[in-house]
Amino acid sequence: MEIKIDNIGQLPDVARKLLESFPDDRFFAFFGSMGVGKTTLIKEICAELGVEDVVCSPTFAIVNEYASAMGEPVYHFDFYRLKSLGEAYDLGYEEYFYSGCYCFTEWTEKVEELLPESYVRVDIEEHDGVRTLVAERRNEK
Repeated sequence: MEIKIDNIGQLPDVARKLLESFPDDRFFAFFGSMGVGKTTLIKEICAELGVEDVVCSPTFAIVNEYASAMGEPVYHFDFYRLKSLGEAYDLGYEEYFYSGCYCFTEWTEKVEELLPESYVRVDIEEHDGVRTLVAERRNEK
């Protein structure tokens, strides 16, 4: 799936389309440069899932946990500050990644070798104020 985004008002629709396009998937790995809008889109996806908590980047905490409208956990990771894979192991990433709950990861390239066998890769690029989102299911291992 590929979507062009030229204004922030489109994000609720983009979030809905992303979830509808991958209804059985729970792990979404986001890739893109700093400031491209990964966190902003994840906020909209969480809103679509009925999360009422304040959704913000877990840059310092590495992971934030929210509750969906159904009361199920939603995990949001930001691996930007991760210095080694050992920190992901110390965090107990397996419990989150393989929980069957929604997981959204930012700066995923830092933990790419730890990703589950199946996940949705979401790449976001920005050129001249227009963002291009490309999402596809991966079954890599």
